[in-house]
Amino acid sequence: MKFKKTLVIAVLASAFAAVAHADINVGVTVSATGPAASLGIPEKNTFALMPTTIAGQKINYIILDDASDTTTAVKNVRKLIAENKVDVIVGSTITPNSLAMIDVVAEAETPMVSMAASARIVDPANPKVKWVFKTPQNDIQMSTAIVEHMTNSGVKTVAFIGFSDAYGEGWFQEFSKVAEARKLQVVANERYNRNDTSVTGQVLKIIAAKADAVLIAGSGTPAALPQVALKEKGYAGKLYQTHGVANNDFLRVGGKNVEGTFLPAGPVLVASQLPDTNPIKKVAMEYVTKYEAAHGKGTTSTFGAHAWDAGLLLQNAVPAALKKAQPGSKEFRAALRDALEGLKNVTLSHGIVNMSPQDHLGFDQRARVMVKIENGAWKLQQ
Repeated sequence: MKFKKTLVIAVLASAFAAVAHADINVGVTVSATGPAASLGIPEKNTFALMPTTIAGQKINYIILDDASDTTTAVKNVRKLIAENKVDVIVGSTITPNSLAMIDVVAEAETPMVSMAASARIVDPANPKVKWVFKTPQNDIQMSTAIVEHMTNSGVKTVAFIGFSDAYGEGWFQEFSKVAEARKLQVVANERYNRNDTSVTGQVLKIIAAKADAVLIAGSGTPAALPQVALKEKGYAGKLYQTHGVANNDFLRVGGKNVEGTFLPAGPVLVASQLPDTNPIKKVAMEYVTKYEAAHGKGTTSTFGAHAWDAGLLLQNAVPAALKKAQPGSKEFRAALRDALEGLKNVTLSHGIVNMSPQDHLGFDQRARVMVKIENGAWKLQQ
């Protein structure tokens, strides 16, 4: 009997040790192909730079491509949760995919960190977003920066053209609210699809409206299409883009047609130009240095930094969650959600985070700067 009792104790101890050292599985879905590939590729690349352990626990990053497609993104998340038993989801790259994923993660009670921009992704009016966080700045923060720049530059009327999906609609809703408050008149509102090859009809309507400025609410390389068309048709007013274009592929595709464009962006886009007193500069430069060491000088984009920031959130939240439960369990997922929601004064490459039950982004105005495209490069506007 003594031998059997000793054997049982040994087996239980061994089992406990196995649980105690269980890996943390991070499920990732990114838009590495399709219209949003210029956003998703640097995100995918960034996961290779992330730590393989946090607080002594091994981290496994299981990365799937959703091809910029909403249905595929949902399938990926279901697979990651059901088959890979992930503890947390990171993704997707774009707003429509991220919004579609919310029901899945809420049902599975699995925390999710989105890398897409729309404020709707973390809208506290939706109880399901209890499980959802995100790293890109909200539309309203960036809309405010654009409107301030427009009004300070003497703009009185503005035309809007954006994606015909949740990204474009979210931007129009937020931008038009701020514009109205600042007495800026919106004289045109046009839409186009991410995979369109022509926007001639929309551009002719915008030119006919004779707006002082045009705001293009797109992301990645498809955001260059309206701007190129406007320039080719002779539009001479001010041109603004959103933070959805902050990568070098946009500069490459837009070429001379995007010279002089203004946009709000996360500080990481112009990290080396930030003053040394900026508390974000050190963290932003750490990411830039690591990414460019792996992929070459000038390859950093704000989108890869959104993935990096998701990793930083996990690095700060996982140790607290491990004190309450072990990876692979429902309890750990709940503890990780709680730990993410409780993060305070965490410096990321895009800003400083203070989460709360009402704010699952946690950024203040330090998370934005205004940038101008000059000589094919990003120039910080003081």
